[in-house]
Amino acid sequence: MKEFSVLDDETSRRAGFAIVLVEPQLGENIGMVARAMANFGLADLRLVNPRDGWPSEKARAAASRADHVIDAVSLYDTVEEATADLNFVLATTARARDSFKPVRGPEEAAADLRRRAAEGQGTGILFGRERWGLNNHEVGLADEIVTFPVDPKFASLNIAQAVLLMSYAWQAAGRGGDLSPRFEAKLPEPATKDDLFRLFHHLEASLERAGYFFPEPKREVMTQNLRTMLTKANLSEPEVHTLRGVIKAFDYEAAQLRKKLGDAS
Repeated sequence: MKEFSVLDDETSRRAGFAIVLVEPQLGENIGMVARAMANFGLADLRLVNPRDGWPSEKARAAASRADHVIDAVSLYDTVEEATADLNFVLATTARARDSFKPVRGPEEAAADLRRRAAEGQGTGILFGRERWGLNNHEVGLADEIVTFPVDPKFASLNIAQAVLLMSYAWQAAGRGGDLSPRFEAKLPEPATKDDLFRLFHHLEASLERAGYFFPEPKREVMTQNLRTMLTKANLSEPEVHTLRGVIKAFDYEAAQLRKKLGDAS
């Protein structure tokens, strides 16, 4: 029987695939699953007979502010009830097992889930118990199997890790494999040409006082090289102002040094 749900079926489908935890044992693990889901925009978490009952304050604490996932949890008595509204279900296993069902890796499975979601299908993934996963009956209820390419000598993912991998694969599939961060930094405005010309004149005047342009016949080439470097840098307005401040500081120190040398003579 479904309980505690604050998401209707249509909202759940739009939010992505459903995560179905079968007889999870620890509230902390449920909370970490919710946290993993929230990182990738998933919110439909379904529990089948959690051992320690529900709701769980330990789960909420471990969710690390993924309260919207915890608040939307649905509770069921059987896997059949938990998946009744779905059109397509995957079962996760540590190994492929002897089965006639198709077996996919997380990337291929996530891409297929994306395609089905775009068609309006309700989809979900079954995750088994912490100690021994899903039983054969539960795997048999799924349409396909998804397994992770872990080292066969140590195939031991916990529930939160498995959910995180599938959630990550889902996100990647939605970006066409582009996993670069989507933070849009606000870049400062490029300097105006007037600002750049003032920098040229300021720098060249300072270098002139320092005796940089030597020998004289090379002045024009040296000046053009400097201007080319500064132009290629595509400096912003703050960067131009910073460089002019640096030149001003050097000029001040040079003037102080000349004054000291003059007083000493």
